[in-house]
Amino acid sequence: MTIFIQSLDYNLWDLIVDCPNSPAITNENGEIISKPRNKYNDDDRKIVQLNAKAKHVIICAINSNEFNRVSSCVSAKEMWDRLEVTYEGTNEVKEAKINMLVHEYEMFTMHDNEDIKTMFTPLGKIYTNSEIVRKILRCLPRIWMPK
Repeated sequence: MTIFIQSLDYNLWDLIVDCPNSPAITNENGEIISKPRNKYNDDDRKIVQLNAKAKHVIICAINSNEFNRVSSCVSAKEMWDRLEVTYEGTNEVKEAKINMLVHEYEMFTMHDNEDIKTMFTPLGKIYTNSEIVRKILRCLPRIWMPK
């Protein structure tokens, strides 16, 4: 989706990554508040228009379940971040997934009731004979030792 957004308009991608805030002003109390629409200048309108375009592109690319997750977001950046966390997770989640997959790989063994073909079926990858032989020699159960 990154490439798709960049190919449409690289400014959209910049907006999603850099997340310029919606036009704002500082009130008399020193608080930053949203600028009223009737006080937008041309630059403010460009930013708001790019944000709306980026949100539209994201919404067109997602299904109804994902739409429910992001429909309350104000900016395209917020939508993107929510989708990113949903599907990729935070850095801690990514690290945990990597550790779990490495552990599963290291613990990959043939069970007593499996043959070679059954053992490799769940992996979903086609292995060369030499890869299969090396892996099998490393993980055969004790019952195969005499053979």
